[in-house]
Amino acid sequence: MVASPLTAINGERAVVFFFVFRVLSSLPLSLLPHALSISLLSVFSLFVEIRADGSLSLFKTRPGASSGIMLGAVTLPTVMLSKLIQLSRAFSLQQIEIGELEHMTMQFWAASACCCGVLIFLSILMWCAAYNKNPHFSCSVWDAKFSLSCVILFSVVCCISLATISHTGFNTALKLLWLLCHGFAAVKLIQHLLNTFPCCASIGEALLLTSGLVLYFGDMLACTISKVCRLLVSPELVSIRYGIKRSEIGIIIQGVLLGLLIFSAVFKFVIHLWEYFCRADNSESRKNKEIRRSLIFFASLGFTMIVVAPSWMMIVLDFDVHPILWIFHFVLSEPLKRLSLCIYWLGLIYASVLRFYNISKNSKIERILLRKYYHLLAVSMFLPALIYQPKFLDLAFGAALAVFLVLEIIRVWRIWPLGQLVHQFMSAFTDHRDSDILIVSHFSLLLGCALPIWMSSGFNDRPLIPFAGILSLGIGDTMASMVGHKYGVLRWSKTGKKTIEGTAAGIVSVLAACSVLLPLLASTRYIPTQHWFPLLIAVTTSGLLEAYTAQLDNAFIPLIFYSLLCL
Repeated sequence: MVASPLTAINGERAVVFFFVFRVLSSLPLSLLPHALSISLLSVFSLFVEIRADGSLSLFKTRPGASSGIMLGAVTLPTVMLSKLIQLSRAFSLQQIEIGELEHMTMQFWAASACCCGVLIFLSILMWCAAYNKNPHFSCSVWDAKFSLSCVILFSVVCCISLATISHTGFNTALKLLWLLCHGFAAVKLIQHLLNTFPCCASIGEALLLTSGLVLYFGDMLACTISKVCRLLVSPELVSIRYGIKRSEIGIIIQGVLLGLLIFSAVFKFVIHLWEYFCRADNSESRKNKEIRRSLIFFASLGFTMIVVAPSWMMIVLDFDVHPILWIFHFVLSEPLKRLSLCIYWLGLIYASVLRFYNISKNSKIERILLRKYYHLLAVSMFLPALIYQPKFLDLAFGAALAVFLVLEIIRVWRIWPLGQLVHQFMSAFTDHRDSDILIVSHFSLLLGCALPIWMSSGFNDRPLIPFAGILSLGIGDTMASMVGHKYGVLRWSKTGKKTIEGTAAGIVSVLAACSVLLPLLASTRYIPTQHWFPLLIAVTTSGLLEAYTAQLDNAFIPLIFYSLLCL
């Protein structure tokens, strides 16, 4: 059954359409193919989402959440496009080289290919499900024609855009093959995530995570292939898109995340191999098996992070010294400021976690409201560091992400002796969006604050861009929840909990914070002029998305806000 236009556009979809329109209205003519591709991706994702909402459940997704396919499909490509608009301004001012612009162009098309591949996969699943339910399904032919038209137009636009940045037809073919690999990898990864971690995420959330992981680790693979080609074949065969300069902190974060990925795969293989050979030996007690498993875990983790990951950084990315030595030298280059900041962070974390943990165990305060205090904690921790020690904060975010990942691996695999303790502690701060299988809220808060800061490295002519996550989550989302919970009366919808009073409080609080932050930034360093009308549009759009979406707002709102601030 085809949905009418009025019933097809709900609040979340209307906000997403306005977000895409706002970005497209700021495009220069040189990025016209990119605008057409985003438009096709938006229409195609809306079509798939409407079909998914009216069909059988394809996966076991997070209870209480809509599919979120359209939001998940357009977010990362539009973020890349906003960054591309910003770099286009920089290139016109001769602030960056052409290689960086071409690299971001490939990142945009790689993110779009990931999302388009997943949308095609979901369309095929729905056609098969509909046909199995009703062999005379009348809309399947029209659906196929419409989807095929979108895919063909998207492919043509992609080829035209890549041809403009490629020197030869062979180079264009290689880039198209690379994008095809991204799409295929995204399909396989989202299948794995939704089947391995059922009821942990909506399809839109899984799509955002999938496209981000494929894009990030695809860049690592590209660097490795580039280095191998230079060593074994010829430098001329290496594409220019992998020749951009990377900061030392960015290299370390990439290396650590790659090391954790390799460690997880190797440890799982070693444990299966060890259990296979030790299956016949039933005399060993369960305690001894857990201890031996734990020793293998920590030994493998130490070897990977001290030897394997640093070796990749030093060989592939030409890191001059061992990363651990570089970190010590970096921290001790300004010992008073950076060590004092570490002590300040540790004191805040200890006092807050101890206090809120006891409250969560003994109080009847709602979990979702209690966890907003952690958003305020993030503001008090990250805001001073971002103003006065931004590079050190970059490194600290990478270290915190690595610690969170290791703790989650320990919790999920129940590694002795910390596994059960970590599980009990983390369970005190979960809500309906988390599950026993996977706890994601702390990851989404950390990445929501960190990603705008990481992505704003290099050229940045918009002073508030690095603060997008801290402002939208730490201030806007927190004030919206607190005011809406205590004073909210008028609800945005009959079935939802979000209130107009809460949304208004979130928008006003972010604008008030910006009015204080901009003079403070101007007093510490030179910043370009910030226009208030685009800022008002950005704050209002992100606030309305928080009001309407049923997705994990920590993941989407900072990226939407970041994209709009780039314009």
